[in-house]
Amino acid sequence: MGGAGQRTGAPLMPIGVMGGSFNPAHGGHRSISLFAINSLQLDAMWWLVSPGNPLKLGKDMAPLSARMASAQQQSRNSRIVATSIEKQFGTRYTVDTLRKLVAKYPKEQFIWVMGADNLEQFHQWKSWRNIARILPIAVIARPSYTGGAMTSPAMAWFRPYVRRSSHRKNWTKWSLPALVILRYKDDPRSATQIRRANPHWFDAYAKKQIRDSLLHISQI
Repeated sequence: MGGAGQRTGAPLMPIGVMGGSFNPAHGGHRSISLFAINSLQLDAMWWLVSPGNPLKLGKDMAPLSARMASAQQQSRNSRIVATSIEKQFGTRYTVDTLRKLVAKYPKEQFIWVMGADNLEQFHQWKSWRNIARILPIAVIARPSYTGGAMTSPAMAWFRPYVRRSSHRKNWTKWSLPALVILRYKDDPRSATQIRRANPHWFDAYAKKQIRDSLLHISQI
């Protein structure tokens, strides 16, 4: 596949894409996203709030409306956009979502952003190598999550394609596959801890009306 920046015409908008259940979204998601926006010189970060993660079926997943509401709350006054576009696409797997995203938004140039914990299990994702051929990937590496990721099957495959972090601002010009590792501080906040402390956290959003600012639709 050709380079991520080889499309011609007007300059494309550099957009980061981060997927997840956001069950719930919290300050750690926001902090990492703002770090990525600055590190990669992004115009925005899009949070793809998943209708249901195939790797987390059967877990204590809150309704999509509550998770979207928590994501919108955390994204206030920032260049973060929370969206349920995956539900509109009708996709369950990241590879299918990204194909549709690239087709729907030809004026944007995307980079997939994920934590090192996701890289550790990335080889379990459907068509994970194809994901790397659709978009460049930025891995946010926090010290507590880095060890297993660096020795994972996916990382073994990625090694020839790893770019220097000092070149991170040139990601729009990279040929694919391409992966950059961004070192970030540890952050103790997690959705698991929030659910343990308050299993019914989603009740606070039960009647909250939300608007998907990317899709320009309202939903409850």
